[in-house]
Parts: sequence; C-alpha cells; structure tokens
Amino acid sequence: MNSAEEARQISQVTTRLLTKFPAASPEVVETAVEEAAAHFKSGRIRDFVPLLIERTATAKLATLIET
Repeated sequence: MNSAEEARQISQVTTRLLTKFPAASPEVVETAVEEAAAHFKSGRIRDFVPLLIERTATAKLATLIET
C-alpha cells in the first residue's frame, strides 16, 4: 500500500468514527486517530495499519464516551 492510499483510508476511518461516536467532538476523534496512527508509525508492513488504527481509536473512544 502506498502512502497516499494509506492516508485516504485513515481519512475514511476518521469519517466512520465521527459517525459512530456522534457525542465525541471532531477534535477528540481526530486526536484518537492520530494517536493510534503514531503507535503504528514504525510498522514495516502497512497493509493492515488503517484497520489497526480504527480498532485502537474505537477502543479509546468507547472508553472516553462511557466515562
């Protein structure tokens, strides 16, 4: 996967999470996605990074919204 495609998929992740967590502000969702992306920055195999980012950010947002 090239970097442009990865960026497009991560943008789609942000859009999906904004829909899934309407109570969260866009800034909170974007921060969760950015933090998750930073966690996987050093991975050499990039094919599943957007999926892993989505799962990580979803878990974090679920925790934040429950609190």
